[in-house]
Amino acid sequence: MKNRAGGRLYWLIAALLVGGMLLVACNSGATGKPETVRIGVIYPFSGSLASTGKDLKQGVELAVEIVNNRHDDLNLPLAGSEGVWGGKKIELVFADHEGKPDKGKTEAERLITQEHVAALLGAYNSSVTRTASQVAEQAGIPFLSTASTNPQLTARGFKWFFRTTPHDGTFAENAFQFFRGLNDQKGADIKTIALVYENTDFGKGFANLARSFAQQYGFEVVADISYARETQNVRSETREVKAANPDAVVFASYVSDAILFMKTFKQIGVAPKVIWADDAGFIASGFLENLGSDGEYVTSREVWAADLAATRPVVAQVNDLYRQKYGQDMNGNAARAFTGMLALADAIDRAGSADPEAIRKALTETDIPGDRLIVPWQGIRFNANGQNIMGSGIVVQVLNGKYTTVWPFDLAAADVVYPFPAWNKR
Repeated sequence: MKNRAGGRLYWLIAALLVGGMLLVACNSGATGKPETVRIGVIYPFSGSLASTGKDLKQGVELAVEIVNNRHDDLNLPLAGSEGVWGGKKIELVFADHEGKPDKGKTEAERLITQEHVAALLGAYNSSVTRTASQVAEQAGIPFLSTASTNPQLTARGFKWFFRTTPHDGTFAENAFQFFRGLNDQKGADIKTIALVYENTDFGKGFANLARSFAQQYGFEVVADISYARETQNVRSETREVKAANPDAVVFASYVSDAILFMKTFKQIGVAPKVIWADDAGFIASGFLENLGSDGEYVTSREVWAADLAATRPVVAQVNDLYRQKYGQDMNGNAARAFTGMLALADAIDRAGSADPEAIRKALTETDIPGDRLIVPWQGIRFNANGQNIMGSGIVVQVLNGKYTTVWPFDLAAADVVYPFPAWNKR
């Protein structure tokens, strides 16, 4: 009996070993190299940022569809081939961080240790990117940020962290360059500013920069208002803005807060000369879906607009593909996720390997020219801290339900509507 049991155990172990070898063979192909390169993607897919996570996911998915399948008509990295380094396909493994830094950390750990991804992409919220990228740094896995803009993320001395989007140092200055331009060219007479921002890494980091640039450009901050993210009531904050009577209100808010502020501004009758947003919730697809015409005339920093196709035809081509696939136009969140995924795939292709160190090295050598991107940057090239030094911003305004480029003035698709119309005069 004992020998018979031992024999059964022997054959069970043998069967498991054979099954494991067959599974490896199915995933590896005849050459022993993996047929797919697995990339972990960490974004908010539930909670108040679910609509934003959907935009980001769709941008990444479209980029991978272009990488994995031949698109000779597109002037984009890897569009003229199928897959990376010899036809290997990119495989995406998604994770939902729910907007929570601790959840982002555990999901990064899971993707690395259980899903065995070669690199990570994410995570939108700067606070979540901070924790998730720490995990990647410790594990020696490349982490590419497509949309997190707190400048401190690239000031930590990390070896494995890269960011394609410009950070808020660029975007905060854009706000005051835009205001100065309105004063100089439109006679806007903007002098005073109210800062309104959510109290996590994103909002606080932006506010610190905005205070500095306001002083540098000669604007007075007459209200400085921090609030708890995902708050349910902003009436006291809105009344504080109304009492300060600023010429411009500058926001750093995620989507549910952005919607709530606009509704409350209308209820209380707050209509400054300019409402300017640091992107985020004010350009998420849920913003206009919820507000409709009440979202009109808001201005926001951006990195993408459909009207950029006038000077860069690939913008229209990609937006058409996006609309065919998802039934809506791209937005800035989707465009940045799309661009970041292409940059990562380009590095994987040049690495010729799914080895994380080879991918990291290829990222440090990235040099993608601006005419091969859908965003109006000079290109993608990372400095020693992992920050793309070729990025720049634009300012858009919601006009007739579309985000329309209004600054820089030489790229403008329409004149900015100024001042922001009173709610009872629309």
